[in-house]
Amino acid sequence: MKELTVSDLKALFDAKADFQLIDVREPHEIAVATIGGENIPLGTILQNSDKIANDKQVVIYCRSGKRSGDAVLALERQFGFDNLYNLKGGILAYADEIDQSLTKY
Repeated sequence: MKELTVSDLKALFDAKADFQLIDVREPHEIAVATIGGENIPLGTILQNSDKIANDKQVVIYCRSGKRSGDAVLALERQFGFDNLYNLKGGILAYADEIDQSLTKY
């Protein structure tokens, strides 16, 4: 499984790179803190594989990186995606290292 650090993600944001950002957390978690992206909760990720780009980099994140890692592995296994990246440390790492104004939970 390929991973990106939060510094790598910030560089993508700063460069206005063409990539897809997917948040696999639940809606009530997004209400607490978000860094953007399309919300596809982990429990629905396989049924929504058609919403995931296969022609550009896709970064998937959650709170800590565990659920997003599970999503990446499942999508790679089931559908053969090779352009998915797990955000290492999730939004917690982003809050620690990039944007301290984000609420941690």
